[in-house]
Amino acid sequence: MNSHPYIYTNLLNLIGKTPLIKLNKIALNFKGTYLAKWEAFNPGHSNKDRIALHIIESLEEQCAITEETTIIETTSGNTGFSLAMVAIIKGYKCVLAVNSKCSNDKINMLRALGAEVYVCPANVKADDPRSYHQVAKKLLSETKNSIYINQYFNELNIQAHYKTTGPEIWKQTQGKITHLVACSGTGGTISGCAKYLKKMNPSIKIIGVDAYGSVLKKYHETNELDPNEIYPYRIEGLGKNHIPSTTNFELIDEFIKVTDEKSAYMARKITKEEGIFVGYTSGAAFEAIRLLNKKNKFSKKSFVVVIFPDHGSRYLSKIYSEKWMLEQGFNQYSLFEKQSELSLVCTFVRFEELSIHCCINEPRSFDLSECFFLLRGKSSVLRPRV
Repeated sequence: MNSHPYIYTNLLNLIGKTPLIKLNKIALNFKGTYLAKWEAFNPGHSNKDRIALHIIESLEEQCAITEETTIIETTSGNTGFSLAMVAIIKGYKCVLAVNSKCSNDKINMLRALGAEVYVCPANVKADDPRSYHQVAKKLLSETKNSIYINQYFNELNIQAHYKTTGPEIWKQTQGKITHLVACSGTGGTISGCAKYLKKMNPSIKIIGVDAYGSVLKKYHETNELDPNEIYPYRIEGLGKNHIPSTTNFELIDEFIKVTDEKSAYMARKITKEEGIFVGYTSGAAFEAIRLLNKKNKFSKKSFVVVIFPDHGSRYLSKIYSEKWMLEQGFNQYSLFEKQSELSLVCTFVRFEELSIHCCINEPRSFDLSECFFLLRGKSSVLRPRV
């Protein structure tokens, strides 16, 4: 920042120092106090701004990159956006390999920032030549004067959060934090925060959130990678089919798994009840808190910080799209979230060219997506399954 107190040199000066927001309505029936570290306040709208800036500036200090350098990275979208943003400001070219789970919103934003984007299949093994890891390595070998950030195995990923996010949380809670709940993908956020917070108070509990279809929870419990744990899932930026070296499992007290569907609905619930427009992994993180409350993991004295990694605008074509939710089979609650207590529900549905007037006595037992395919282009009265 320059000498004028109200003028910033560029967007990079705005990275970090994100707010801690008390969660009220959504946490009303839970024991303890719940605070969201909302990382969407970063200029790139996610916590990945922190690692993008820290890694690139560290490479600059090491003279490992020049003005002619091309930055290459694998990403589920957020890291790519942050790297592209930093690259624009600092004058580097950016090439990104993303997996196909990445929303169209994110891909369009990456290209809008001038990044060259390669979309790779998500549901393949990490060593498959089509995976975004292998595509990135191929791009590295074919691109002159390029560098691979490799966030999954880059210690600077952890260091960025050890130096910024962790200290911010400690200061903002005045050292009162008792639990940290954070999603684990690369593991950089949770590991960096855990390293700092446990240094300040070893009794702080660190809880990682994992996805069904990911190997992290099982690996934490057994120290073995179980390939039987791997199957397709939808949440972007959560879980992994390999073990990132940027995840320090020794600092994490426990993992809890969440489902795609309930995480999606929880994100929508947070947005509706708190007015905080959150992304998919934020829903996953608070779904984990809901499950932990059911297990009586917290008390009235608990001071819980949950990290909300990014902004909901990146998921308009996914979890905030009724069409996408229905296509995933997330139909039991999507149109009737507030109507489960009603004995009779009449809802008018528009799905592509199809209009159906539904009269349903038991919304939760009704397979709506099946009817869309069977009755495409027709209007009918649908009744619940017996």
